[in-house]
Amino acid sequence: MTQLLLPSFFLSLIGIFNLFGIKESLAITQSFYLIAGFLAFFIVKKIGRNFFADNSQLFYWVFILILFLTFFFGLEARGSRRWISLYLFNFQGSEFFKAFFILFFAFLLVKDFRLENSVKLFLRSLFYFLVPAMLIFKQPDLGNAAVYFIIFLMLVLFSEMPKKYIFYFCLILFICLPLGWKFMKNYQKERIISFFNPYLDQQGTAYNMTQSIITVGSGKFIGKGLGLGTQSRFYFLPENHTDFAYSSLVEQFGFIGGITVIILYLIIIFLLVRRLIKFYFKRDTDSKKKFLYLAGFLTYFIFQTVINLSMNLGLFPVTGIALPFISYGGSSLVATMIGIALLP
Repeated sequence: MTQLLLPSFFLSLIGIFNLFGIKESLAITQSFYLIAGFLAFFIVKKIGRNFFADNSQLFYWVFILILFLTFFFGLEARGSRRWISLYLFNFQGSEFFKAFFILFFAFLLVKDFRLENSVKLFLRSLFYFLVPAMLIFKQPDLGNAAVYFIIFLMLVLFSEMPKKYIFYFCLILFICLPLGWKFMKNYQKERIISFFNPYLDQQGTAYNMTQSIITVGSGKFIGKGLGLGTQSRFYFLPENHTDFAYSSLVEQFGFIGGITVIILYLIIIFLLVRRLIKFYFKRDTDSKKKFLYLAGFLTYFIFQTVINLSMNLGLFPVTGIALPFISYGGSSLVATMIGIALLP
C-alpha cells in the first residue's frame, strides 16, 4: 500500500527532528535507518509479496533460529539479550519477525474445517505462538511478548476458527496469572506496582513514569522549541529517544506537535481499515489470507502505538514497546516498513 508511504515518511521526519533536538548524532543515525527502511520496502516490493507468502513457514523457522541465537549469543544490555550485533547496527530479531509471524499465521489459519479438525489446528497454532513468545519473554522482553500475544489472539478471533477455544485459552491464562507473576523479573513487577501507586517510590521504580508526565506537561501548547527541552535534553527523562520519545517530542513541539503525530497515526489506521473492509466481504481463500494479514498488521500497529502513547502519558505501566516511526532504532523502523511492503 504505497498510500501509507507519505504519512509514514512525515512521522519518521518528525521523529528525526525530535532526535535532533536531543542529540544530533542520533538524528543522523536515524536518517540512515530511514533510508534503509525505504530501501527495504522497495526491495520487498520488487521481490513480490507472493514469494514471502509462499515461503512463510521457512521464514518462521529462520526467525525462531535467530531468536534462539539471540538468547544464547545476543548482545547483553541492562540485563537483557534482545539484539545481535552486526557491526553497523544491532539486529533485533523480535522486531523483524512480527510481519513474518503475521504472514505465517494468515496462511496457517485459513483452513477448511470440514477437512481438518479445528481442535488440532488450534493446538498447532498455539504451539507456533508459544515457541517465539516464550523465547522473547525469556530475553526478557515482556512488552514484545505481549505484542505477539495480542496479534495471535486477534488473528484467531478474525479467523473462522471456533471462538470457544480462545475463551478457554484466556480462562486458563487468567487462572495461571499468579504463576506468571512468579516468573516475572523483579523490575517488571516493580513497574506494574509503581503504575498503580506512583507515589510509592518516585525516585525509584516510578521515576520514569513521573518524569514522562512532567516532560509532557512542560511542553504546553506550542512547546519549548527544537533543542530547548530541558527534561529531555539534560536527561532528567530516561530513555528520552526510545521508550519516551513521544514525551520528548511534546516537550519540544508542544500540544501542536503531539496532536499532529496522533493525526498522522489515525490517517495510517484509516487507510488500513479501509483496505481491511475491502477484503472482509470477499470469500475466496486468497482474500481470506490477505484479510488476516491486514488484521494482524493493523492489530500490531494500533497496539504498539496506543500502548506507547499511554505509557508516555502515565496511563499504562512502563514497557519496552517502541512507538512506530518515532522511537529511535533501526530494527523497529525497517521492520515496520517491511510489514507495510507485505500488505496486499
